[in-house]
Amino acid sequence: MNTEQTKVAMVTGAGSGIGRAVSLALLDKGYSLVLTGRRLNPLEETVALSGENASSCLCVTCDVGEPQQVELLFGETRQQFRRLDLLFNNAGLFTPGIPMEELTYDQWKSVLDANLSGAFLCSQQAIKMMKAQQPKGGRIINNGSISAHVPRPNSAPYTATKHAITGLTKSISLDGRQHNIACGQIDIGNAETPITVNMPGGVPQANGEVAIEPVMDVEHVAQAVVQMAELPLESNVQFMTIMATKMPFIGRG
Repeated sequence: MNTEQTKVAMVTGAGSGIGRAVSLALLDKGYSLVLTGRRLNPLEETVALSGENASSCLCVTCDVGEPQQVELLFGETRQQFRRLDLLFNNAGLFTPGIPMEELTYDQWKSVLDANLSGAFLCSQQAIKMMKAQQPKGGRIINNGSISAHVPRPNSAPYTATKHAITGLTKSISLDGRQHNIACGQIDIGNAETPITVNMPGGVPQANGEVAIEPVMDVEHVAQAVVQMAELPLESNVQFMTIMATKMPFIGRG
């Protein structure tokens, strides 16, 4: 593998769902890839699905909410590939759909650590690499959500982190500008993954009803991320919303 010519990407939460789909799509585009998540087996399953691209992969277990583990993750990336062109901050957690007043502090903190602190810590390390490498620069794409715009019922921790991701995205875009580091956000609604498995059977709505919600092929999300990633660094998709066309988002309220 000639890493001087091959672009290097890192995907957090690469062992399932959107992270897996994006990982496979980037590998098909010729990227070398660092796949990270909390458990090794799902990462290795993603690599196995990549077929002949498996030799372009590095799997590193990491809890992105833990600063020391994130430092080790980027240390291994630097040692293996010497540079990083793309970071996709995708790792995230949900809490059970219960009233806010019944959530424990530990539940609240676990979501903030994974969704917000994880994106911050990984971005921080990515920026250090991108500033120091030659050629200088790179791209960070944050997985926001429809929840970065409007909440679902009983989703305070997740919604709060996704609103905060929007602020983080804007700050990275501003602070990275002088270093040729671009940052954008993709807000995703109802991609068909294990997380959305219950939607065809009905999920709670803001008016108290339970309604079936349409889903879309997760491959469409993966191709959208690739589209953002493949732009030259002089151009940036600052925000993109991709969602199942008929999901109840536009017109809420």
